[in-house]
Amino acid sequence: MRKVVVYSTQNCPYCRMAKAFLEKHGVTYENVDVGNDVVQAQKMIELSGQRGVPVITVDSEVIVGFDAQRLNELFGEPLKSESSDVLIIGAGPAGLTAAVYCARKMLSTVIVSENIGGQALESWAIENYMGYRMVSGEELMNRFAEQVRKEDIRFELDRVIALEKKDGLFVAETISENTLKAKTVILAQGNKPRKIGVPKEDEYLGRGLSVCSTCDGPLYRGKKVAIVGGGNSALQTAIEMSGIAKSIDLIVRSAIKADPVYVDRLKEKDNLNVHLQTHITALHGDKFLTGISIKTESGMERNLELDGVFIEIGWLPNTGFLNGFVKLNERKEIVIDTDCHTNVEGIFAAGDVTSIKGKQIIIAAGEGAKAALEAHEYLMKL
Repeated sequence: MRKVVVYSTQNCPYCRMAKAFLEKHGVTYENVDVGNDVVQAQKMIELSGQRGVPVITVDSEVIVGFDAQRLNELFGEPLKSESSDVLIIGAGPAGLTAAVYCARKMLSTVIVSENIGGQALESWAIENYMGYRMVSGEELMNRFAEQVRKEDIRFELDRVIALEKKDGLFVAETISENTLKAKTVILAQGNKPRKIGVPKEDEYLGRGLSVCSTCDGPLYRGKKVAIVGGGNSALQTAIEMSGIAKSIDLIVRSAIKADPVYVDRLKEKDNLNVHLQTHITALHGDKFLTGISIKTESGMERNLELDGVFIEIGWLPNTGFLNGFVKLNERKEIVIDTDCHTNVEGIFAAGDVTSIKGKQIIIAAGEGAKAALEAHEYLMKL
């Protein structure tokens, strides 16, 4: 029997998904909470060279992050080749809502996604979703997922890398070399984090540079960190991390563009320094990040000694795998009409990956419902 250890933090959604994957496939594992155990955290860093979670060890192999492809190779089972009525790509608010609506219409439905919850998972607190005074992104997406599990819906933790139409069916190829076939497709794969665009950015990712503060934040307890961004997500992260880290430097390229409620809360923090009209020009360190260089709009430059940087500067549409299959706009978003139709008959799209202006969880959920109803109507005409 393989010895499997999962190094995780309590609020890391990707850690939970890794453990859920192992449990689904009957894999026994040991969970180590590195957010509350400094000794184990250091052991994880030495094993993986990473200051980010999850880290999974399988015997002597070290797996960094929730690597769906590698976990499928080790513990997964080959997919059955039969086709479904609907293939939903993505499991954020739009994809999960679409799945429930499809199931209620008695459509055979498959969801394929690398995670459950999408970018909503990384929200510390959501205060504008109806029915909740305040809820974390993870908790809200767990509620969505609970409802999905009550329906007859197949879920595959995988990543689609190509989509085409062949012999009257839509065919999706995944990174785990599986093939999924369906009569119709709903694209709801959301967005991916935007990069800051400086040298060595990829080199330091997981080594002091993070795009998920809810995952990696506990590893920076008592340390000096910077948050990059000036929107709601950046301010939320700065506010939450101010109670964990020793000091916070908020790096804002232009001006703060967050809701007044977050601006007011930011002013209450005494371990937080705001740098307006400032951007990062360089990352410094050896194996791990130890500092950054920043430059103001007026040309003034300085260095900051830091232990970590959290990037909160927005998202980019996750549409690379489509490769011209459906029409995209100049921002690489999927162009849809008011009823979630793309320019390809039988392909629908919903959520933040589309050209709709509003990028909110509640809007994405509503668009997911619309896409599912349109997919049902399309299938009824076949």
